[in-house]
Amino acid sequence: MIFNIEGLSKDLESHIQDKIDNLNKPKGALGRLESLAMQICRIQDTLSPQLSHPCHLLLGGDHGIEKEGVSISPRDVTWQQMINFVNGGGGVNLFCRQHGFTLKIVDTGVDHDLADIQGIIDMKTANGTQNFLYGPAMSEAQFNQCITNGAALADECHEEGCNIICIGEMGIGNTSPSSIWMSIFGDIPLEECIGVGSGLDTHGMSHKYNILKKSLDNYNNSLHNIPEDSRDIYAIRYFGGFEMVTAIGAMLRAAEKRMVILVDGFIMTACMLAASRLNRNVTEYAIFGHCGDESGHKRMLQLMNAEPILALGLRLGEGTGALCAYPIIDSAVRMINEMNNFKNANITKYF
Repeated sequence: MIFNIEGLSKDLESHIQDKIDNLNKPKGALGRLESLAMQICRIQDTLSPQLSHPCHLLLGGDHGIEKEGVSISPRDVTWQQMINFVNGGGGVNLFCRQHGFTLKIVDTGVDHDLADIQGIIDMKTANGTQNFLYGPAMSEAQFNQCITNGAALADECHEEGCNIICIGEMGIGNTSPSSIWMSIFGDIPLEECIGVGSGLDTHGMSHKYNILKKSLDNYNNSLHNIPEDSRDIYAIRYFGGFEMVTAIGAMLRAAEKRMVILVDGFIMTACMLAASRLNRNVTEYAIFGHCGDESGHKRMLQLMNAEPILALGLRLGEGTGALCAYPIIDSAVRMINEMNNFKNANITKYF
């Protein structure tokens, strides 16, 4: 699937900056709110941006690599949490309620039958990916299906009037593919990309590294069969989870529709990094909500010159960090729309 994502135009940039600078405040006094307002104005190509019908996609999927003991949590937690989300009891639920997000809970590949659970959208590709220690996590057809499914989810949100979309994930073991994508796409030694996930101890970290190193070696040994121009997609499908590749499809379509994309923690940042390998313009539509505690997250953000809004020490996933950042984004939009300027307020411009 080809996405036509336009780079953000600079046509209105000077007019936007002039409007921001003439609000009744010292120039630059509202700091990050001003740069956020600039970005959103450019995304929407307007001097008067609006945030409408915010949607949150919660994507669930299981990972074959989990069977190698790379996570302290068993895979059963994935489906159990999916049901918990339906019942409104997760962290993602409370933040969606707090900030007025429509929550869509999607089974992209959970290793459990959730078809009869009302409130879960069934986009199951398979019952979890294959174990990438021994070969690609998914086939080319499965990769394409996930990209198509993600695009369809973004389309659905857009048709409902959404112009700001947030994406979160639920999948035990998904820090492992995220770490490997970081290593491959950032050209960073693997050991600098691996973190504790849901709480591994020193022995667990050593085991995780050894498994991922073997997996990466096997991948590298297979590259001689892969054309240079196909290697980004190959790396994505070799290691990615169904929920992660579905997120990539949603990100790419959202950018194509000129929607603001709220990016969460380590896993979703890895998905945005991977998406940028398929279309580099996608990052211009991204607002990075949170820098978490997972080792390497800050460095991965730096690969995209991304400045996260918050650093709260969160490592829950689900999109919770990005959702917590939403009120600040709302404040940036309110600032440029509702704050008076010097002329209307009859205040002497004092800078």
